[in-house]
Amino acid sequence: MDLHELRIFATVAELASFSRAAEQLGLAKGRVSTAVQQLEAQLGTRLLQRTTRSVRLTPDGERFLDRCKELLTEAEQLQAMFQPASSGLTGRLRIDLSNSMARDHVLPRLPEFLAAHPRLEVGVSTTDRRVDLVHEGFDCVLRVGTLVDSDLVARPLGFMPMRNLASPAYLRAHGTPRTLADLAHHRVVHYAPSLNAQGTCWDYADESGQPRSMPMRAQVTVNGTDAYTAAALAGLGLIQVPKLGTEALVAAGRLVEVLPDWRAPAMPVSLMLPHRRQLAPRVQAVLAWLTQVVTPLLAPTP
Repeated sequence: MDLHELRIFATVAELASFSRAAEQLGLAKGRVSTAVQQLEAQLGTRLLQRTTRSVRLTPDGERFLDRCKELLTEAEQLQAMFQPASSGLTGRLRIDLSNSMARDHVLPRLPEFLAAHPRLEVGVSTTDRRVDLVHEGFDCVLRVGTLVDSDLVARPLGFMPMRNLASPAYLRAHGTPRTLADLAHHRVVHYAPSLNAQGTCWDYADESGQPRSMPMRAQVTVNGTDAYTAAALAGLGLIQVPKLGTEALVAAGRLVEVLPDWRAPAMPVSLMLPHRRQLAPRVQAVLAWLTQVVTPLLAPTP
């Protein structure tokens, strides 16, 4: 089985496109299509379902892709065993981060990583939705919040303390809440992945540190972190957000902290990886760098 064909197949599967894979690999589209067809003929099964509008993995293709990536990683490690360190790392990385983490902390420092590894290419996804690390072809993702993916490997980095904020205009109009009971006269901005989501709550830790929540009223629901902060700035309600990223707004007086004794529990931050026996050297490098960049921003304990 030809490693070059495996790499072509993995790239097509990752990008869900023969044309984009051909462009990335510097090959003719016909060469990419032929390589996948030859691989399917050798295996005796269809790996990709092709239509005029999309390319997606078949069930056999999904199973094969996982093993294919393992084999390519092991091959990359073997090839690097006797190469001088000066030759540097090569290949392409795909990582996923929250919008604010990418914008404020990771992208500003990305030049230093690329200067150390000039032959690497890095694809940075910035989205507030929870991506499928394996099926969407990411090498790692930075997750904030409780982990639910049992089929992934988690590397804990620390915790992100929370704070409760409101705009001065909102507080002038509705008063400043001093106790949990005061929240009955207030409203929050509802953050949810789906605009149809119900169940707006105020999250807090009780005297023993246990997480609690109480129902709240919301007039506005948003599904993005930037919109969440913008809604608070517009006076549309209280928000509960990570302390990280809001320091400048608080320092400038554009948002004001309220109920400091009734904050939501700190959120864990982790790097998530697919379950593979080996990690390619380029993945190990970006994991070490992301850990170096992100960990100092976090609290070591909740």
